[in-house]
Amino acid sequence: MSSQDIAATSLLRRDETIAIALLLAFAGGYLDAYTWIIHGVMANAQTANLVFLWVYGMAGDWAKALHFIPPILAFAVGIVIAAWLRRAAGGRASAISTLVEILLLIGIGILHNRMPEIAGTLGISLVAAMQAAVFTRVEGTTYSTVMITGNMRQAIEGIFALASSGAAVGALRRSGIFTAVCGAFGLGAALGALMTETVPDLALGLPVVALLIVLLRCEAAPSEASS
Repeated sequence: MSSQDIAATSLLRRDETIAIALLLAFAGGYLDAYTWIIHGVMANAQTANLVFLWVYGMAGDWAKALHFIPPILAFAVGIVIAAWLRRAAGGRASAISTLVEILLLIGIGILHNRMPEIAGTLGISLVAAMQAAVFTRVEGTTYSTVMITGNMRQAIEGIFALASSGAAVGALRRSGIFTAVCGAFGLGAALGALMTETVPDLALGLPVVALLIVLLRCEAAPSEASS
């Protein structure tokens, strides 16, 4: 690793660390599995929601098609809120958005059996959008915590570059990071499906714990930076 890479690592923002990326990817996969099983929509994958919208719409089944509009709109609202939060809060945006996500998930979990189905869908899609818009980089490289397509592409490209042209070791490290993020997302989806099927009333507990750890790590940054 070059001296520039070492310097960049030492100055790395706490919300761009691998640990936080893995925790957020775990939560992202978990919430997608949860909303698919409980509500029949995706919290994160708006591509899938849009495809289902038009598949059912073109088949003339507008009752099913319209079911996919609320999460798409909620995701859009979440992106706007996150953009405003980044402008208003600056470096604290990651911690504040994580706290909002935690409170929303706790509220949805408590009201799981009482609130209308659409309310849970809207709340979780809002959470997913804020996470996607605020946490966008890991070790300085753009990635996603709520879907794996781009992460998988970068992982495979890194392995190919290393195998074909002897790319720098840093490329292998980045490829490993993206592979780990994809794995964490898959693990989250697997546990999300298991917990939602077995203990639906408590299913949102695990992503809340993951986000609490993220919040604590984000908030630890100022004290460590000053030491």
